[in-house]
Amino acid sequence: MAYDLKPFGRDYFDMLPSELFRDFGRHFFSNLPDEQGIKTDISEKDDRYELKAELPGFSKDQIDISYENGTLIIFGENNQVNEEKDDEGKVIQKERSYSNVKRMYPLNNIDEDNIEAKFENGILSVYLPKIEKNQRKVIDIK
Repeated sequence: MAYDLKPFGRDYFDMLPSELFRDFGRHFFSNLPDEQGIKTDISEKDDRYELKAELPGFSKDQIDISYENGTLIIFGENNQVNEEKDDEGKVIQKERSYSNVKRMYPLNNIDEDNIEAKFENGILSVYLPKIEKNQRKVIDIK
């Protein structure tokens, strides 16, 4: 009985090292979980941008939002410890869950003083009003 020693249907002994590692990496990394963590929709209106981000399992106090140098930054840190106790108060099981997510969104011409956000049912909504064209700062460089 003959055995086929071709992982992923390829003969790796005839490949160049660069091809071997590229092919291995494609198969290896395709099985890892998605690292983005925050699924986001951004829509543009005439006077603002509206961002909707999914943050299931997070509470409002676990989310930080900032706007710096033309970039909206969303950071969430969710650290939970679940304890189950028996009738006598002895711990019979203790589980921990840690998840941190961060996304950065480049959005220019934003009125930084009037950004609004709300968080309901795991959905973060951020409203970023645009600066009107006549309000933009113009710097003359000589």
